[in-house]
Amino acid sequence: MIQRHFDEELADLKKKLLHMGSLVQEMIHLAVKGLVEQDESMAKTVFGMENEVNGLHIEIDNIALRLIALHQPMAADLRLLATVVKINSEIERIADLAVNMCESTHFILAKPLVKPLIDLPEMAEIAQKMVSESLKSFTGSDVALAQRVLDEDDRVDDLKDQIFRELLTYMISDPSTIDRAISLILISRNIERIGDHATNIAEDVIYMVQGRDVRHKTKEMEKHKY
Repeated sequence: MIQRHFDEELADLKKKLLHMGSLVQEMIHLAVKGLVEQDESMAKTVFGMENEVNGLHIEIDNIALRLIALHQPMAADLRLLATVVKINSEIERIADLAVNMCESTHFILAKPLVKPLIDLPEMAEIAQKMVSESLKSFTGSDVALAQRVLDEDDRVDDLKDQIFRELLTYMISDPSTIDRAISLILISRNIERIGDHATNIAEDVIYMVQGRDVRHKTKEMEKHKY
């Protein structure tokens, strides 16, 4: 009876976490859409959704810690709850980054765009997909899908570097574009950080399923790449 109650609470906790994940995916989508369509009103929706995400962040942490304290789970259940707490934090940070994107967009919309927005929406689409797939890997305990998320991170990084180089040429040739170009660079940096948080979720899933910590291995691979 106690185990069944624990399992039910655990299932409810996972539902809350996935709902929070769906909210931040929509926040990313709206933040980029507001920039592409030059519609600042979408930022208000994003700001409102952040309040719900923040509430869920606190609620999920409290439930997870209560379950650990009351049931003292072992092995797989303990790893699952620890992973929920870590993913909860990653999702909340993604929401903050979506808000940052909206705040940077405010400084861009007052003047014409520096350049056509092609690479930035593509970059955001990849990062948003990484978030979606990292959460799917959590739901299905899918290590192969989590690994694919890790592999996608390079594409986001490459696009960020490409956007920076292009905007740098605009700023050099026309100093009046500097403020708008810097805002776009900041947005690309926020998107890159979203990809990083999705990568962290995928790493947490691998640990949850296999008990294998790949965090520092991933960072070592990055060092060797450079």
